[in-house]
Amino acid sequence: MLSNLITFDQTTGLSADVKPIQRRLSEMAGMYLDEATRAAMVEQNDPLVYEFHDLGVPERPGAIAYGTSITYAGKVGDEYFMTKGHFHSILETAEVYYCLKGQGLMLMENPEGDWELQKLTPGAAVYVPERFAHRSINTHPSDPLVTFFAFRGDAGHDYGTIESQGFRKLAIERGGKCEIIDNPRRRA
Repeated sequence: MLSNLITFDQTTGLSADVKPIQRRLSEMAGMYLDEATRAAMVEQNDPLVYEFHDLGVPERPGAIAYGTSITYAGKVGDEYFMTKGHFHSILETAEVYYCLKGQGLMLMENPEGDWELQKLTPGAAVYVPERFAHRSINTHPSDPLVTFFAFRGDAGHDYGTIESQGFRKLAIERGGKCEIIDNPRRRA
């Protein structure tokens, strides 16, 4: 008998059995270029930026962690709502994302300075190579970006490196289109 059987809602792609971990804009200090607008938005209504549903797999070698992530539609100034992004504590860990709903981008970079951008659309899978930090970005004006993810169970998460350094690139909207720009606050 399978005790870890998880069922997903056909509309949302989410499991009703798992309580999500939510990130509001107040928890994203230093992540956005326009800090004044972020602070004003926090004061006004502190919107929910993203949430993820970790499906509770043990953090041990041989296990596969998996779950779903929702990045909501919105912007801080010209910068799209996004996840904080992270490296894995075990840097030699790859991860797979499969887009269930919405549209967006997966921004990736490694410590050596290489970066990559992949589109997320329903039915598209993105492979995040080992040694790459990654962040989901919702580029749709109104629909949430919903993805399924999987990685080694003991990989852990390193959010601190991104919190202190930021990503090298930012996704912003200019003239109704997404542009990727250098992060002017990024330290070498």
